[in-house]
Amino acid sequence: MPLKIALILVVIVFGLALFAFRGRFQQPANLIGTKTMSFYELSVGGLEGGTIHMKDFKGKYVLCVNVASKCGYTPQYKPLEELAQQYKDKLVVIGFPCNQFFAQEPGSSEDIAGFCQRNYGVTFPMSQKLDVKGKNQHPVYQWLTRKELNGSGNAEVSWNFNKFLISPTGEWLAHFESKVDPLSAEITSRIK
Repeated sequence: MPLKIALILVVIVFGLALFAFRGRFQQPANLIGTKTMSFYELSVGGLEGGTIHMKDFKGKYVLCVNVASKCGYTPQYKPLEELAQQYKDKLVVIGFPCNQFFAQEPGSSEDIAGFCQRNYGVTFPMSQKLDVKGKNQHPVYQWLTRKELNGSGNAEVSWNFNKFLISPTGEWLAHFESKVDPLSAEITSRIK
């Protein structure tokens, strides 16, 4: 009997690992190109409609964050909003809801918007729900994760609340893992 339970546990753990990391090694089918391009050429649908055009943020830093409502890092919405307010003259935070990590962003656009506003007072722009990795990776995340597109660095989105900092001239500056607090010196020291 103990062997049977151990085998069941191994199958469950393996299944969860496959689910969590599905698509991690797949290249997107809709590559936006193979040559360096400007961040300002990109756009994404907004959470509550319309389109977010990156060109609208020329002259400001942009912090791109893949977000989720049911994650251990979800409380980072609060410091993200504080960061957005504290540096509003020189920084824009953009949230990108994603349901690819243990289905931690299952809600509709209305659910996500209501949750963020009700629980954290989020006022920064939020995109429609999208994929940040795998074969359906959104073009914004293709640019953020591929040096051949951004001209600066490769990165892998490992979990919810990974952060990417873009310069006021549209250059890829840095990638920060989920554990990096939005108000940490790692991020704020780069915003000049």
